[in-house]
Amino acid sequence: SDCLCSYDGVPFLMHDKTLRRTTNVEEVFPERAYEHSSMFNWTDLEKLNAGEWFLQNDPFWTAGSLSRSDYLEAANQSVCKLADMLEVIKDNTTLILNFQDLPTAHPYYSTYINITLETILASGIRQQAVMWLPERERQLVRQIAPGFQQTSGLKLDAEHLREKGIVKLNLRYTKVTNEDVRDYAMANLSVNLYTVNEPWLFSILWCTGVQSVTSDSSHVLRKVPFPIWLMPPDEYHLIWITSDLISFIVIVGVFIFQKWRLGSIRTYNPEQIMLSAAVRRSSRDVKIMKEKLIFSGMDEAGWSEPFASSLSY
Repeated sequence: SDCLCSYDGVPFLMHDKTLRRTTNVEEVFPERAYEHSSMFNWTDLEKLNAGEWFLQNDPFWTAGSLSRSDYLEAANQSVCKLADMLEVIKDNTTLILNFQDLPTAHPYYSTYINITLETILASGIRQQAVMWLPERERQLVRQIAPGFQQTSGLKLDAEHLREKGIVKLNLRYTKVTNEDVRDYAMANLSVNLYTVNEPWLFSILWCTGVQSVTSDSSHVLRKVPFPIWLMPPDEYHLIWITSDLISFIVIVGVFIFQKWRLGSIRTYNPEQIMLSAAVRRSSRDVKIMKEKLIFSGMDEAGWSEPFASSLSY
């Protein structure tokens, strides 16, 4: 979850720097629509509707499946306090916590981490269930909440991460290879990848040994109890080699067939080609073509002049 701190010191959940995308701030506070989300007091944030945008955009095509009562409840959601979210999840899930930087003019710019830590510890959630992602003030966090799982969003070598006390990684799935996952696993570092929304991608990452993923489509991935396409490495290699061999045999076969086909074609000299074509012509044309061939043959033999003289008589 991305967390911010309100102007009066209340931690709340918000991913964007402004409130325009996920609330009706342009209707309620049009002159403040482009202000940073953290520059609002909590009393102002409570006045905003944070549910209508989701139903209007319907990003996961789920709005149509809601009952009438659920639809109305979703349409009247407000901005969520961190404390309220922790109360809901504290007994059965883990939390990846991240922060956005506050404006330097914010009254809690230097202390918002302390306020957030107090809120988390007061909620009663198990410390081991919290994955602490921010790089800022890690040493302070270790002292106040030693049970937090220190998590990094930086792709560094495993040895360096272990030296920093990191036990988990939170990375974009496009930045990680199979070798990276294997190396991190050997160093006892678990990996969470984001943002994974498709079942086929979820299945591939599952097979590579990724421990967890972050998704916008949890309602879809929860219906995937096992990888949708699972094949042992030996079987995959066998199919790969077999396909290569078949392709090689087909290519060689086509080459041999073409060579045999071209070798069976007879070669013809120009006179034979002309006579062959002449078979399809009229008898008069054939007679003329034969005379031309006779004269051309005698020219090549050096007999053209005597023969022509005898004809003139």
